[in-house]
Parts: sequence; C-alpha cells; structure tokens
Amino acid sequence: MSRRESWEPELEELRRREALARAMGGPDKVKRQHDAGRLTVRERIERLVDRGSFHEVGAIAGRAEYDEKGELKRFTPSNCVLGRATLDGRPVVVVGDDFTVRGGSADATIREKPIMAERMAGELRLPIVRLIEGSGGGGSVRTIETTGRANLPGGVGGTALYHHTTLNLGLVPVVALGLGSVAGLGAARLAASHYSLMTKATSAMFVAGPPVVARLGQSLDKHELGGWEIQTRAGAVDDAVDTEEEAFARARRFLSYLPSSVDELPPAVRNREDDPARREESLFTAIPRDPRAAYKVRPIIEAVVDRGSFFEMGRMFGRSVVTGFARLDGRPVALLASDPVFHGGAWTADACAKVIRFVDLAETFHLPVVYLMDCPGFAVGLEAERTATIRLGVRAMAAVNQSTVPWCTVIMRNAFGVAGVVHQPAGRFSLRYAWLSARWGSLPLEGGIEAAYRAEIEAAPDPAAKLAEIEARLQRLRSPFRTAEAFWVEEIIDPRDTRRLLCEFARLAQKRLRPGLASFTMRP
Repeated sequence: MSRRESWEPELEELRRREALARAMGGPDKVKRQHDAGRLTVRERIERLVDRGSFHEVGAIAGRAEYDEKGELKRFTPSNCVLGRATLDGRPVVVVGDDFTVRGGSADATIREKPIMAERMAGELRLPIVRLIEGSGGGGSVRTIETTGRANLPGGVGGTALYHHTTLNLGLVPVVALGLGSVAGLGAARLAASHYSLMTKATSAMFVAGPPVVARLGQSLDKHELGGWEIQTRAGAVDDAVDTEEEAFARARRFLSYLPSSVDELPPAVRNREDDPARREESLFTAIPRDPRAAYKVRPIIEAVVDRGSFFEMGRMFGRSVVTGFARLDGRPVALLASDPVFHGGAWTADACAKVIRFVDLAETFHLPVVYLMDCPGFAVGLEAERTATIRLGVRAMAAVNQSTVPWCTVIMRNAFGVAGVVHQPAGRFSLRYAWLSARWGSLPLEGGIEAAYRAEIEAAPDPAAKLAEIEARLQRLRSPFRTAEAFWVEEIIDPRDTRRLLCEFARLAQKRLRPGLASFTMRP
C-alpha cells in the first residue's frame, strides 16, 4: 500500500501535535519550573501513577495558529492535563494544572477538560487525584481585554466545574495536592476534597494573592499570606510535606484505605504479621494516676491498631482531637482519639469542626469508627464563646447521631459534660469499653465542688480541709465500679485487652457494612 493510500500522513500529524503538547510551555518555561524546585505536570503524573499506565484524554486540545495555506504554524496546549491511570493497580482519574502555560491561569484553559475529569470520575465511579498549581478559575483581569467583556461568575446555569467538584465528594474519593501557588477556583478545588496537602517550601494557597491583598493595605509575601503553616492550622488544608514525592506517596496511602466509590466497601488486606490478640504492657500504665497530667496518645493508637497502619490526617488543626485511618486485623477503620496535650482533650470549636468532617467521611465510605476517648467536655472561656463552640458542638453531636456505620468507643479517662455525651451514636447499638482509669460525670469535680458546696466550705473552721474531705467523699462515689453496678457502663476492661476487642469489633462490623450512597455525605 502506498503512502498516499494509507493514513500515515494523518498519523504523523497526530504524533507531531502530541509532541507539541508534551513540550508544554516550552523549554524556557519548563526550566523556570525546575529552577523553582517544582516538577512539571507530566513529571508529576509519571511519578504518581503506576509506570506506563497513564492514558491521556484531550492531549492535543489547545490554541493553534495556522498560516495562509492552512498549515499548523504554532500550537499552545491547554494547561489542563487529564486522563485515566492505575494507582497501585487500581483505576483512577488524574487531572493536573500545567503552570508552564500562562501560569496555570484560566486564560489558557479549555474549560471542558477539568469538567470532563470530574464527570469521568463521578460517572465511572473512580477516585480522582487533582494536581493543582494556578488559579484555574473563570478568568483573570487580563481576560477582560482578551475577550472584550467581563465574566459574570457562573454565567448562565451555574458553574459546571464546581458543581461536579463538590458532587464527587459524595461518590468517590477525592485527593487534592497543592504543588505551587494556588488561588481563586484553584484554591476551592484544593479545599473541596477528602484529603488535601501542600508542599511546604514551594506551595501557597489563597483566595487572592499578594498583589490583590496589597491593595487592602496588607503587604505580605505568598507564604505569609497562605503558606502551609497558615492553611494547616486553619484547617483549610489537611497536611503538608517537604517534597512532591512525599505528596504522591501520601495520596497513594490515603486511597489504600478507601473503596473506589461509595458502591464498594473499604478493601481489607490480609494481616499476616500482627496478632489480633497482641497485648501491649505499655497500655497498663499509659494513663497517669494524676487526672491533671497529660500523656501522649499516639503511642496508644499505635499499640492497639495493626503495626504501622495508622495514617493521621489534619494534625495541625483541632489538635485536641486526633483523626486518621488505621487497620484492625487488616480491616480499615476511621479512628478518633482525644489528645490531652492540647486543651486537656476538651473539644474546641476547631475540634468540633474536625469531628464533623471526619465522621461524614467515615459515613460516606462505609468505615467503622473507633473512638479512644478522654474528653473533659467542651472548651470553656471567652475564646470558646467567641468561636461558637456550643453551636459547632451540637453539630458534631448531630453528625455522630446521624451516622449509621458501626461504632466502638473506649473511654480511657475523662467523659464529662455535653461533649462527653458525644462519644457514641444515640438511639442505636454500639460497643463501648471503659479502662480502669475511666472517670465520668456531668461535670468534673475540680472547680465544681467550690461552687456546689460553697456555703459548707466557707462555714468550716478549716475551709481547705473541708474541701479535701468533700472531694475525697465524692471521688469514692464516682468510682467507675459503682457505675458498672447500675449497668450504666457495659464493661470495664484491662487496657491490655483493647487490641483484641477492637479487632473483634472490626470483624463484627465488616458483616454490617453495606455499599451504596450514604443517607448523608461529606461536604467541603
């Protein structure tokens, strides 16, 4: 067959255009990206997914210029790269911003490409990973001149991109990695995820960048305005890492605990190395006898879950509560734990917001919940009132009560007040165990005795001795064994038995999990 009779010329033209697309913004722009310590979008995809698995969609979409003969003279690819790949053998959708083309701005984007990525993930029920660098919004100031008009946000019929971006939160796992300067709708896409992170030295996130903010009289560089310390402590982004390679590794690990969509159940792995009945002697002395003494909760978590399986999220936000995934006898669970190092474990407004989001995540993807509890109540004081702690607290209570996934609580020490109520769902069965160190009540005795027995204490010849006498009497009455006598707590256990009981819970819970769309799902 002659060349004229075959489709070889068209194939060559296709390959030429694909090569132009792979050149991205050109050698100088690629060099600038590397000089700034950042990978290009195509390098990121290559290092994130399984080798050779990326199947690109819309590679040759972009802006072309033709000569008078209709021959291609110049081609600038769209600064959005999307496609399907496998990640640890599982199909996923990947969509990334190309900062080498117009700095990732909307002026160089074909809007249908990121929309297609979101629709592909939702309708094929595939996890989606967003590699975000740039604005990715509806246009910039320069757009007014290039189009000859100003854009009305949303246009007619709303913004399809953000509609699918948020809709996917109730359907498939969504991971967003901020790998450079992220602003506007790019920042919204980063925040609208189940798990988000930033690279510490090379990324920043903000609604509007330093030049815009400077017009308000605030002169800040991008890290002062929206660096990782700002965003992780505010809870806008979950985590931060040193390198892009670490970001890709954490994305892969996060997804390993979750099903590909709500139509499946979380994947269990065979537990060959860690005995479900393993007893950790350290647990017996983990809680100090002094109720005011803090202790480190993460060693307790590591002692009861499968070794090395705890994956923490949001460590810098709402720090009196620890959240993360873990495995028990190979089965994924969502784990909540109190951290008495911060606010004595009391729930602040931020901690309540963290609990709401985490419980919603567990409900969306059918993860049983384990709560290692040491909560003396809601945070109190002027700051607690200023931040509407009680409003967020009752929202957290509603989230827990509305959840349907199996739930198991271990009361390690404190369970007081209204926040103490929020340790298991109301109106349905859940498992609960109390350690020997557990103590509870409507209010802690500390501080409350002085108010409740003020007249008696003030009338005593020795007020301090009278206070000590009353406290000792009430402490005896507050014994957890008296509560167990009334069957107001089900079981008091040796802490060293905790892992065995939690692994049993995970096995029992597995039988009750059902795939499908949850009655309520996670929102940003």
